[in-house]
Amino acid sequence: MSDPRDVSGVWYGRYVSASGRQDSGFIAMFEEAGGVFSGSISEPDEGGGVRRATVAGRRNGSQIQFVKQYHGRWKHAVFYEGSLDDQGTQASGNWTVETVHGGFDMQREKFTIEELEDEIEARLEL
Repeated sequence: MSDPRDVSGVWYGRYVSASGRQDSGFIAMFEEAGGVFSGSISEPDEGGGVRRATVAGRRNGSQIQFVKQYHGRWKHAVFYEGSLDDQGTQASGNWTVETVHGGFDMQREKFTIEELEDEIEARLEL
């Protein structure tokens, strides 16, 4: 049986600095294999564009740690650590970069094959 806390999938999140000066939403896409995951994060840029970053991390049970490495105009890395709920649909924790730090949370919807098949069947009956 696979672990429901496997972080593979699309996550919607938000990070906030402890000072309140940074507050941004983001979309993350992760792929996990054997407790190691990688992926990407996209978030709005103050100039109206999109900031992009790659992610490399690991998960041990409900604990996650990852590094978000920005590309383009932003080049710094941000270290994240936190925990997942038992269903693998909520994560929260803290982030740090140099002397700046704050919190984050992210969530996703997970569907089982049976739920998707039931949804398709219900739509076909309409």
